[in-house]
Amino acid sequence: MKIDKKYIYITLLLFLIEVLIATFFKDKFIRPILGDVLVVILLFSFCRIFYHGNSIKLIIGVLIFAFIIEILQYFQFASLLGLENNKIAKIVLGSTFDWLDLLAYSIGALLCFPLDNKLTINYSNCNS
Repeated sequence: MKIDKKYIYITLLLFLIEVLIATFFKDKFIRPILGDVLVVILLFSFCRIFYHGNSIKLIIGVLIFAFIIEILQYFQFASLLGLENNKIAKIVLGSTFDWLDLLAYSIGALLCFPLDNKLTINYSNCNS
């Protein structure tokens, strides 16, 4: 299995940005909207470290995963599992459904296309 190092760096950078957003921003745009846009790109870049196949399928898969997590929030899945007081479960599963999150995830997925195209083109040009 080949590991794509450029996506490791992007994943680490996005993870650091997400931690900073969660730690320092309590506003109504950066944390809830920008954070959700970036989390989809973070998940995509993490998967891209290991998966080198069709990027469109991967982007759609990550978007579906994000939507499923959001829909589980609608049904208060963490509470159904008895994890409503578990901090890690609240971070991973979330706690509040919001239609705007679905829009933010979709924007993040759309941003994955140019990111992946740029990195793939640059990488293939370096190997020529």
